[in-house]
Amino acid sequence: MSEGTMQRRAQREQPERAKRLTRVLVCAAAVPVMLVAAGCSSDSGSDDGGDKAASASASASPSPTVQAAAYRTLPEACGVLTKKTLKDLAPKARSGKQGSSDDVASRASCSWSSLDNNGVKGSQFRWLNVSLLRFESDTTRGPGDKLAKEYYDKQVGEVRATPDAKSLRTEALAGTGDEATAVRYDLKKKEGTFKQQTVVARVENVVVTLDYNGAGLAGDKTPDADALMADAKKAAKEAVLSVTKANGPGAAAGSPSSAPSSAASGKASGRPSATPSDAASASASGKS
Repeated sequence: MSEGTMQRRAQREQPERAKRLTRVLVCAAAVPVMLVAAGCSSDSGSDDGGDKAASASASASPSPTVQAAAYRTLPEACGVLTKKTLKDLAPKARSGKQGSSDDVASRASCSWSSLDNNGVKGSQFRWLNVSLLRFESDTTRGPGDKLAKEYYDKQVGEVRATPDAKSLRTEALAGTGDEATAVRYDLKKKEGTFKQQTVVARVENVVVTLDYNGAGLAGDKTPDADALMADAKKAAKEAVLSVTKANGPGAAAGSPSSAPSSAASGKASGRPSATPSDAASASASGKS
């Protein structure tokens, strides 16, 4: 083979060797990248497993509990007072008017209107209302008796803040549930002066509100406020006792509960929608 022929062959082979070398270098550079990617993928999978384990551990934690409410029901509202008490407080009332409620085990009320009409000698009017509101324990809001206590305090405050109330007096009562407050005041209307007595009592997770007012109409004498208050206190004590009896002797022994309830959440007021004096005015006008 001549020298010129060998030179030309060497020149042709140089580019081919260069191309092969380039491909080897590229492949060699790609291997670490693939290893790094595989390593990252393996680490990521390990992290996901840790997160899942932590999540499973968190979900396995115990649910919060709260002491169950002592009282689980309410008595029939129109039956919380004895016939004798009703005759003393509302002698001319034919029957009680039960208030509307979508859950009588949590809230109920009953009212009685009495008008003793003596013609030209005037008339004696009496209006009596008993409202019952029961609070269920809730894991978010707390025990039933705590919720009832909050409502009790609010109810007493609202009674004491009655617009246009005159000669207002407040006293704490003993022997009527766990706590009780009596509030009295006068309300002057065109028909006469109404003597209002309100007793708010709490027994365990139930709040009892008793409203009682009286007035002498058409020139009759105004009833004695002390006598009305004595009757109101007696009736409130009876109503509280009815709540206790309706739940049995062992009702106060609550047990832990983790189920929240919307019963008696406080959205519905335990007091009547109309004020006692407005109801009295309506009855005095012949609408009772």
